[in-house]
Amino acid sequence: MACRPYENLAVHGLSAAKARRAAALLKTVMLTTFAVVVLVTISPAAELPEAPSSVVRANSAMIETTAPVSAPIKEARFIDNKFISLAFVSTSSTFADSYTTLFARQNWLAHKQGVCNEEVESAYLYGTHPTVGRAYAVASVKSAGAIFSAYYLLRHHSKLWALPLIANSAMSLQGVTQNMIACN
Repeated sequence: MACRPYENLAVHGLSAAKARRAAALLKTVMLTTFAVVVLVTISPAAELPEAPSSVVRANSAMIETTAPVSAPIKEARFIDNKFISLAFVSTSSTFADSYTTLFARQNWLAHKQGVCNEEVESAYLYGTHPTVGRAYAVASVKSAGAIFSAYYLLRHHSKLWALPLIANSAMSLQGVTQNMIACN
């Protein structure tokens, strides 16, 4: 069999350029058909509702009724003093952890020996020699994440809504303790 380039092939009497256009058109039609079939099968089938004016009832009395008006239901407050106080403790302990983590950088810049001069415990977050901006950015993200998680759980009526705030506080206070013992 002879080897011929694609451009020289004629398909059913068409030139190579026309054959490429026909193939592109066929591909577009097939993809469109596939998309329509997929969308039709996943969309719920329902008939349009009948309008009240399109139905004529014979021998029906015209009775006008009033709909009962209910007072708007006042939603319960989700943010209370307990939530605010736990969020404050969590945020304070997180920023204290970031502040004491900066002791390692200060010791490193002062070339001190015998004390910690690099971050070891959370180097994946802060880096080995954390900068001030990075330390407080990490604290902000940790605090915001814990507060958002607690609010989400509280909003969805979970009994464990305080767990993210307490866990964040516990981890941060452990970091503050470790930094004060080793780096100060």
